[in-house]
This record gives sequence, C-alpha cells and structure tokens, in this order.
Amino acid sequence: MSTSLLYHAFGLQGYDYTRQSYVAGSLIFAVQPKPKMVVCSCCGSRDVVRRGQSERWLRTVPIGFKPVWLVIEVPRVECKACGCVRRIDIKIAEPRRWYTRAFERFALALSKVMTMLDVSNLLGIGWDGVKDILKRHLQARFGRPRLSRLKYIAIDEISVRKGHKYLTLVMDLQSGAVVFVGDGKGASALTPFWARLKRSRTKIRAVATDMSTAYIGSVLENLPGVPLVFDHFHVVKLMNDKLTEVRRKLYQELSDTLARNVLKGSRWILLKNPENLNKERGEDGRLEEALRMNEPLAKAYYLKEDLRQIWNQRDRQAAEAFLQGWIDRAIESGVGPLVQMGKTMAAYRFGILAWFDHPISSGPMEGTNNKIKTLKRQAYGYRDTEFFKLRIMGIHESKYALTG
Repeated sequence: MSTSLLYHAFGLQGYDYTRQSYVAGSLIFAVQPKPKMVVCSCCGSRDVVRRGQSERWLRTVPIGFKPVWLVIEVPRVECKACGCVRRIDIKIAEPRRWYTRAFERFALALSKVMTMLDVSNLLGIGWDGVKDILKRHLQARFGRPRLSRLKYIAIDEISVRKGHKYLTLVMDLQSGAVVFVGDGKGASALTPFWARLKRSRTKIRAVATDMSTAYIGSVLENLPGVPLVFDHFHVVKLMNDKLTEVRRKLYQELSDTLARNVLKGSRWILLKNPENLNKERGEDGRLEEALRMNEPLAKAYYLKEDLRQIWNQRDRQAAEAFLQGWIDRAIESGVGPLVQMGKTMAAYRFGILAWFDHPISSGPMEGTNNKIKTLKRQAYGYRDTEFFKLRIMGIHESKYALTG
C-alpha cells in the first residue's frame, strides 16, 4: 500500500500512509495528516503549537466486499493567532461522524438503485446507519424547498397508518416534486405551507384539488382570486360512488330472486368504461340485462357515462352548456343519490369548468401516492415521521422500482 494509492482509491489528499492490518475480515489503514494540514481549524493560521493528539476511526469505501477503516492520528493544536485550542479539521469527514464523506457518497449512490435494507446488507452496517446518511442528505436537499418558482400546485391527502392518521401533500405540478408535507388532512395541515408561500411572494396561477370542503376553504382564504380546478378523476369517482349507492339500494329493495341475481356481482361491470368490458366473459350482456331490469340504475349508469364527456367539449362555453344539461337531468331523475350529485355539481361547477382555462389535474399525485404506499410496505411503517416526510419529498428522484 502507498500514499498515492490511498489518494486515488479513497480520495485521501493531504495524508501519509503509515501501516495496515487485517482484523475480523476488515482492512484497516493507519494514516496521518501531512504538516500542511496542521493548521488552526478556527482561523486557518499555521502558527500553532501541538497539544497532543487523538485517534479517530472512520469507515470508508469498501474494497470489493471487504470493509475498510481509516485510523487517523488527529493533532490537537493551540493557535497563537486566535488562541483557539482544538483538533484540526481532517477534511474527509463531518464532525462526530463515524464514516467519511466518500463512504456517505457511496451509500447514497447505492440507495438510488437499491432499497435501504439492501444497502445495509451490502455494506454490513445497521439499517439505522443507512437511514442516518440518507436523512441528512434529504434534509439538505429537500428540507426547505424553494417555493418561488411554483405556478401550478396540487393538494391531496394520504393515509399513513390505521386509525385515521393522514398527511397532506402539496405537489409542484411542473416538476412533479412534493414541496410540502403537513400533518393531518384538514385546513390546519396547510397553515405552515401558506406562511412559507406568503414569504416567498410566489404568484400561483391555479390549484388542483378534490372537492374537499376543508381544502377548498383553505385555498380560497389564502389564495383569493386563484382558480381552483377540481380534478376530473375525483369528480368521476364521486359519481361512481353514487352509482354504487343506487345499485346497493336497489339490491336491498328487490324481493325477486332473479332480479337480485342479475345485480349481484355487477358493481365492477357498472363502473367499467364500455370500451373496457370483457365480451369473452359476457360482461356486456350482463350489463345490458342489469340496466334493462332496473330503470333507476340505467339512469345512474348513463349519467355516469355522460359525465366523462364534459372534459371532451370543444371549449368552456360548450362545456358549461353540457354541464347544465347534465345537472338538470340528474335532479329531474328523482333518484336520491343522483339528485344529490346534481346539486353537488351545480355547487362546484366553477372548479370543474376552470379546467378549460387551466388544464391541470392532481393525477400526478396519484402516481406519487402509489410510490408512497410502496415505501410504507418496504419499511413496515416509519417510526421516524420526519424521515418519512423527507423521503416523500425526494421520491420523485427515485430511479428504481420500489419493491421490497
């Protein structure tokens, strides 16, 4: 082993190699700083007096599958210029860390293509050690994201554990990055975000969200005049819920066995788009029979299908006329859940039609939510909530399939 090889292999600039040993399968290299490194860590003066030294062990990049440790003799010096008495700055590691910066970069590079458990097993260190490295990196990168460039954002909540524990996410729809993670799912969860957004003096052009009254009220209060765009996915989902409610009530009210058998198991067929029906399994025939035998169900189904056409209109004016006709048909149907849906659409038409001015949606948030669910399965839950939040904010940079 030579000083030159240590420099090229581990980036050890300013150190001399002294000896090496092999202990319990690990490679141990003893090094000492060159005289030019013996300077005051406070002011950088070379006019210092040695006041002893200490030994510091640092884990560095492995050689093959062999762990490598550096043993460094760290001088303690007294500076004649500023009077500071302190150990010199060894450059290659942060204070109070048991690993070098090179080892930290190596672990971070592995974490981009491997799970944390895989990195832990490969490097032979504890999972908490990998977490510590990754958390510090995420904190530096995403702890305080810049909000000054935000133009279009989406707001949604995710469930993080049983017992109604939620987090509220705010996503930058241009970059796909989550820029804020708040505790809970009410308006109060967004309070810290609005405070930071106000300080950044950002001009938000539009906000995509579902029809949650809490989020709507919070956006209207903190971003007056900014258009709210209700995501069409959530609008259609709400209509699907009403269709399911109609089917369930009909099934409970029917006494005829044949009619009940027709409705039984038809939920997913009713929710499917017509073009996705499996004709080989006879799903189109089952759908036709269910609609023929149940008029309220037929009304709900055709309203569900027509609802998707709102976003296919040529412009806002045509969409407004189409939506009004849809609302009138829903209210005039006399079917309770459909009447409720018609009134809901009438109340929230401003956010539905805003899509024609700002064609955004919270669809990208759904992809992020799926990645977050995989993260939770990987870790079997997160004890460190702050670390979990940081991982969410960095999840858009994940380059590998998040599998256990």
